[in-house]
Amino acid sequence: MNIPAHAPLHLLHQAAVGTLATHAREPQGFPYPSVLPFAPDLRHRPTILVSRLAEHTRNLHADPRAGFLVAHAPDGDVLNGQRVTLLGAFEPVEPDETSVRRYLRYHPDAARYLALGDFSFWTMNVDRLRYIGGFGAMGWLDAQDLDPLEPLALDEEAALADFFDAHPKRVDSLVLAGVDRYGADLKIAGERTRFMFDVPKCDSDALHAALADCIERHLS
Repeated sequence: MNIPAHAPLHLLHQAAVGTLATHAREPQGFPYPSVLPFAPDLRHRPTILVSRLAEHTRNLHADPRAGFLVAHAPDGDVLNGQRVTLLGAFEPVEPDETSVRRYLRYHPDAARYLALGDFSFWTMNVDRLRYIGGFGAMGWLDAQDLDPLEPLALDEEAALADFFDAHPKRVDSLVLAGVDRYGADLKIAGERTRFMFDVPKCDSDALHAALADCIERHLS
């Protein structure tokens, strides 16, 4: 196994959509892939917003086991780009207001689906994952190997987002979607990107300093 440090974790924060593979109810036994938006939660697990009428939602109710593929190939060369396949089980979650607001930072257009009332959030509990980052850079990881650090609490991240939004040097085109100990998920003029920290930030002061540095680097 030859995987660059934190590469699978960063990859889960770089893509806005993934491929969900559920177990089809009909015809039974076939994999049923579908592409849909997702946001990584504070443990880097995919969270999806799905309609109860969708085939993949019905499949998950019957069998929550699934695969989830995330790929990032900005130049279009998928075979030489990065990709990670997660294996685990999805479960429905009842988010609070802060969680919903966080998801909408990643996907603002999702507000119209939430207004319909039949959409619900599901989060994947990951068992294992396989990362491929190009020739020779690949391997399997157990879920606990993805991130050994204690994740931020939801209110901690919300406070950091407020700090980012209120920073006097932040330009309007720079939006923070989420932040963790390894980096910040940004939108620059609507385009998704990941600002990777030089080292993991293990306390509040370090995280505030890293976000301030992020803003300084994106002044223009």
